[in-house]
Amino acid sequence: MTYFIFNVVRWGSYFNDYVYSIKSNLVEFPIHIIAVYINIYYLIPKLILKRRYVTYVLSLVAMLAAVYLVRTGLNYVLVTKDIWPEAPGAGEFMQLNHIIAVVLGELYVIGFVSAIKLVIDWSLEKRRNEKLAKLQLSTELKYLRTQIQPHFFFNTLNNLYALTLKKSDSAPEMVIKISDLMQYILYEVNSSKADLLEEINHINTYIDVERLRFNERVECEMDISGSVEDVQVPPLLFLTFIENCFKHGLKGTDMVRVNMSFEVLHTDYLEFKLSNTYKPEQTNKGETGIGIANTKRRLNLLFNSDYKFETYTDKNMYHLYLKIPIR
Repeated sequence: MTYFIFNVVRWGSYFNDYVYSIKSNLVEFPIHIIAVYINIYYLIPKLILKRRYVTYVLSLVAMLAAVYLVRTGLNYVLVTKDIWPEAPGAGEFMQLNHIIAVVLGELYVIGFVSAIKLVIDWSLEKRRNEKLAKLQLSTELKYLRTQIQPHFFFNTLNNLYALTLKKSDSAPEMVIKISDLMQYILYEVNSSKADLLEEINHINTYIDVERLRFNERVECEMDISGSVEDVQVPPLLFLTFIENCFKHGLKGTDMVRVNMSFEVLHTDYLEFKLSNTYKPEQTNKGETGIGIANTKRRLNLLFNSDYKFETYTDKNMYHLYLKIPIR
């Protein structure tokens, strides 16, 4: 309607005859609409998208020829006997300049409207792909978290099994600790983010479990700095690293020493540092290493390249550095 009104006013002012402009546009606009819809809904999907370019060009030429004949004929019968009133002299049917003028005008309409349609379709497809990408990301993250939970419970139940073999009096307390962890992981962690303080609290619970298992052989220090009260992080992100401290740091009667720190940097990033004793011979080469591999995959999905993750060993010490955005 906007385009129709614009055309009526444009040619009405040009000829100083708005009645003629309305009549001619009422004749021509249905032809424009048919030509545009044929191009958008048939020629482009059937020919352009299937790379049949020559057939498309020939089909477009045939359609333009039909448009010229129908448009000129209807204008002559219904509107005016002067088929080309804007020409300097009297325009004639099938005159080359008249054909060029009509065809170029029709190509302008087809190209203009088709461009609008393609831009709208591209925008809708882009939104659809973004939604699919988000859904895929969410689904994969949920899948990775479901992998973490059995992995974590497998390790903690091994700890409990070790205590029951020794008939330790600490077994009931360990059951309570493991129960707290299970409640947190299974029922309280239901979103993509968790409070950092809650995560730290359950890290301490896990360390308590390990202390019950290894008694005085566990030394652990934790440092927290910055405004951590409202910080949210991916759930269970740090627990895997803490598990590995005990998994690869104990052999025989050895001590395991764990030092970790959480620091908020200018309210934009959280910096996590971890150092623990490391026994290379404790690492089973046949293990799949699901915990660390899972965590790296989660970091890539969640933060793309906006994070830093480094690990290295030095003098029987394993060092880990992680920096993630918390904006």
